[in-house]
Amino acid sequence: MLNDNIKEQLRAYLGKVAQPIELVASLDDSDTSSEIRNLVHEIAALSSLVSVREDGQFERRPSFGVARQGEAPRIHFAGLPLGHEFSSLILALLQTGGHPPKVDEETLSRIRGLEGEFRFETFIALSCHNCPDVVQALNLMAVANPGISHVMIDGALFQDEVEKRGIMAVPNVFLNGEPFGQGRMELAGILSKVAPGAAAEMAEKISAREPFDVLVVGGGPAGSAAAIYAARKGIRTGLVAERFGGQVLDTLAIENLVSIKETEGPKLAAALQEHVRHYGVDVMVQQKVVGIVPADQPGALVEVRFESGAVLKSRSVILATGARWREMNVPGEKEFIAKGVAFCPHCDGPLFKGKRVAVIGGGNSGVEAGIDLAGIVEHVTLLEFSTDLRADAVLQAKLASLPNVTVIKSAVTTEVTGTDKVNGLVYQDRVTEETHRLDLEGIFVQIGLLPNTGFVKETLNLTRTGEIEIDPRGQTSAHGVFAAGDCTTVPYKQIIIAMGEGAKASLSAFDYLIRTSVPAN
Repeated sequence: MLNDNIKEQLRAYLGKVAQPIELVASLDDSDTSSEIRNLVHEIAALSSLVSVREDGQFERRPSFGVARQGEAPRIHFAGLPLGHEFSSLILALLQTGGHPPKVDEETLSRIRGLEGEFRFETFIALSCHNCPDVVQALNLMAVANPGISHVMIDGALFQDEVEKRGIMAVPNVFLNGEPFGQGRMELAGILSKVAPGAAAEMAEKISAREPFDVLVVGGGPAGSAAAIYAARKGIRTGLVAERFGGQVLDTLAIENLVSIKETEGPKLAAALQEHVRHYGVDVMVQQKVVGIVPADQPGALVEVRFESGAVLKSRSVILATGARWREMNVPGEKEFIAKGVAFCPHCDGPLFKGKRVAVIGGGNSGVEAGIDLAGIVEHVTLLEFSTDLRADAVLQAKLASLPNVTVIKSAVTTEVTGTDKVNGLVYQDRVTEETHRLDLEGIFVQIGLLPNTGFVKETLNLTRTGEIEIDPRGQTSAHGVFAAGDCTTVPYKQIIIAMGEGAKASLSAFDYLIRTSVPAN
């Protein structure tokens, strides 16, 4: 099950376990049960503090629980936690065994203070790179509070339950049997939903902070680089974001970041966050920016406002809010998001096994999605607006070689149809103007990105497409406000370019601070 290299790494991790733990398996006669049996016994063989029982009575089989010896499991894995979820298993073992989590004491205190019974269930796909964050956050909560339990459920293994609950996107979380949330969620966001008043309390604490010298809005590559360069100058630096990592979190394979041959988005995001925190940057997450009030003159404070009600002030601000998936903006699309309309083939593709789906978009992202999905679903129809696909030739050749893919060019989607979930789409042939309908169960939209700049449309100069206009130094049209990365007019939206732009904007902001701090003669 586990190769020798992984076993040695796991043995080292288990060396940090401080108290005995049990792996309690609830098995049946399936092949997956045999694999789970092998996995838990291999883990137990690596540490004298880990033991196995196969008399578990958990409702989902096959599964296994992780518990302190003498206690009932509060963490369960219904399926094999391999792939992206292997790190979730390792952390569950460590934290159950007494190794302290990398969470501040204030957050742990809030978790321990939750009263009542919280039974969380998270449906995941092993190919989903967004799922582990949710699984790990809820596992941590289960370790810290006896009233909380959590089970990770591999949707591909429990297809009947996926169908019954109408799950068409992962991660998908249920609390006490009722829908709780879907998509990527961080610990802070989960706590704000289960702890009444937590969001308001956090907003009050944020607003009480003293003005910063540099405040970075956005936690992606551009924002991280900006924060690091500012903090290294020894000035008071803050970083506030809706989620740390930004669009990188939705990127699976990264192979063009110079000096790093290959990595994955979530790994890069974690490394960025660790680097930022190393310099003592005041990081605030789960805060969505809704507006800024620029300085009325050079040197005056800029005010930044957030959806939570929090308000921050700073002598300079760097906007690095990135971009989001572009939507088709046709009837039915919004109504069926997560009910058949999806944006991440890696995360949600396994839920459409054996079904008919469409991919909208013929660029690299769209063609790559078509190739990936073709290995999972019954049939893929790729629709491209233009007369030709725009993807790299090697990708087009691969797509053309697949027997269960149909490409339709000069097609514009006009409607998404369905009842409780997607059952088809309507498109128009741009050459003949004829209307056609496709019967299908999933639609993956891959038509590019839009800058996250709506909050400054009345404040800063923007282009027709919503990008923030900046000069070669990253300066915007407002005093003390700089911008960097995918939300700006800088060409070529690439991770390495965003990092460089973030560094440049930070150096420009520092220069601005020096110049505006000198009294006029």
